[in-house]
Amino acid sequence: MSDPKYIVGIDLGTTHCVLAYTAADTPEEETPEIHLLEIPQVVSAGEVKAQPLLPSFLFLPGPHDVAEGGLALPWNPDAGYAVGEFARSRGEELPARLVASAKSWLCHSGVDRTQAILPWDAPPDAQRVSPLDATARYLEHLCHAWNHQMAADDPEARLENQLIFLTVPASFDAVARELTVQAARSAGLVNLTLLEEPQAAFYAWLESEKDSWRDRIGVGESILVCDVGGGTSDFSLIQVTEEDGSLDLERAAVGKHLMLGGDNMDLTLAYAVRGKLAQQGTQIDTWQFRGLWHGCRRAKERLLSNPDLESEPVVILGRGSSLIGSTIRTELTRAEIEAILTNGFFPQCAADAYPEKKPRVGLQEMGLPYESDPAITRHLAEFLGRQASGGEGGVAFPSAVLFNGGVMKAEPLRTQVLSALQSWNPDGETRELASMDLDRAVALGAAYYGLARKGRGIRIRAGAAQTYYIGVESAMPAVPGFPTPMNALCVVPFGMEEGTEAEIRSRPFMLTVGEQATFHLLASTTRKKDQADETIEDWTGEIEEVATMEMQLDAADTEAGETRIPISLQSKVTEIGTLELWCVAREGDRRWKLEFNIREQQEA
Repeated sequence: MSDPKYIVGIDLGTTHCVLAYTAADTPEEETPEIHLLEIPQVVSAGEVKAQPLLPSFLFLPGPHDVAEGGLALPWNPDAGYAVGEFARSRGEELPARLVASAKSWLCHSGVDRTQAILPWDAPPDAQRVSPLDATARYLEHLCHAWNHQMAADDPEARLENQLIFLTVPASFDAVARELTVQAARSAGLVNLTLLEEPQAAFYAWLESEKDSWRDRIGVGESILVCDVGGGTSDFSLIQVTEEDGSLDLERAAVGKHLMLGGDNMDLTLAYAVRGKLAQQGTQIDTWQFRGLWHGCRRAKERLLSNPDLESEPVVILGRGSSLIGSTIRTELTRAEIEAILTNGFFPQCAADAYPEKKPRVGLQEMGLPYESDPAITRHLAEFLGRQASGGEGGVAFPSAVLFNGGVMKAEPLRTQVLSALQSWNPDGETRELASMDLDRAVALGAAYYGLARKGRGIRIRAGAAQTYYIGVESAMPAVPGFPTPMNALCVVPFGMEEGTEAEIRSRPFMLTVGEQATFHLLASTTRKKDQADETIEDWTGEIEEVATMEMQLDAADTEAGETRIPISLQSKVTEIGTLELWCVAREGDRRWKLEFNIREQQEA
């Protein structure tokens, strides 16, 4: 393959996908320009229009849901499904055929993410796809859209031949990152690197500030990136340091994975509207409520993105034979949205007011594992309480905040977070950094990161966002009634750079081969000083299980009946940002790779 012609940044968002690009070989004397790709998509039946945002929705029509040819695209006149604007709007009318929040399902360890399970609560005879397949279809659409517009007469300009930086939440664990890479490869995108979304947003800020960013922040400061999107709330701390007399940037901390964002807010708004309708004597059923949920999402997005609007209509289709006659019409007002979201999701609280731990109900419906406490400010307080401790070697409390994510478009919500930070800050005021377009910043920042890797911009030192461990059974005698203790062996320290390896050889471990065995992958966002080969015996509360890997490792080339092999361990953070774990025989050249189990991990 020839050298890439473009550097491409892709924001694979819960609500929207965005693609930004720049030339890979801009002359040194010129300033590289970053552009957004206008993405052709079906916007109404039979109509295709190019737009900068591709809504992350997949519509799987039945035989009579769309007229023949109504989903045709320039590169696929016989398309049997829709991605983008029409998928979202038509799916609001037929919610049982709409796949939404695929990104949230992709990181849900409680389901088999390779099986056709979406739409989750669709009727038994409905068409379904897997979270992995839905994600791949979004990326395929971007690939076809790019090739249609940018590479019609130039095969070397095809997207699969470019240098691609694909963004993921900073809190995505190793399994979710691996799944994202699999989806990209299914779409034909191989030459890619993963980048954390909060970092991408900060890169977009750096690009917008040019050289003046050094005048905005100083040595010793830390900057909070508060990213509240459609599916998750993601917090990162970036520290300003000094090296050889120059300012340097380091990603110093990331928060845990919080499935809390716009989806939760849309559901809350839907409940509020249903209550308002009930007071007026109008009842809606479960099917209609799903349509109401999607309608509230659209109304919220329009109101938050357009300050001139004071209200937005919400339409719910009826269930009778006369759909037009039984259509239910209501509205959401800006005042309702701001009051519900401010009080429910961004309340003012004390610095030590951590999220409420609610007892679990014995039986629960299967679904996305949303946070039980919806107050984002309390989750933020917990993150800063654990990470921004200051002192020697610690991270200073943030003196500035950069907002990102569609939810943070609303000025009242930004004001709530800023007020909370200022009330918690022991050293004085926390200021807001001017954000770029909150829908597009991640893609633009990802493209800028590609330039920075080529020496055309400032880079943030990062590496592994979490510390990773493998569970090792303790060598203790069996005790009746008690499980054998499992220690946590550090295999990837926090901040371990991409493309580097760690050898764990201080003592041998015994590997089970030739029969079924279970391996436990663990991780922590708070234990940032653990080193490779370090064993932690009491890890409750600080280290959490990420995945179980149930497999039978090949016993070929071992002596007959031999099932326990002395091994050492080798870990690697790959150049693209995924994790590999290898078991290496102490004698001979046998090696076994521990493949992450991307199937279900049942919760106790």
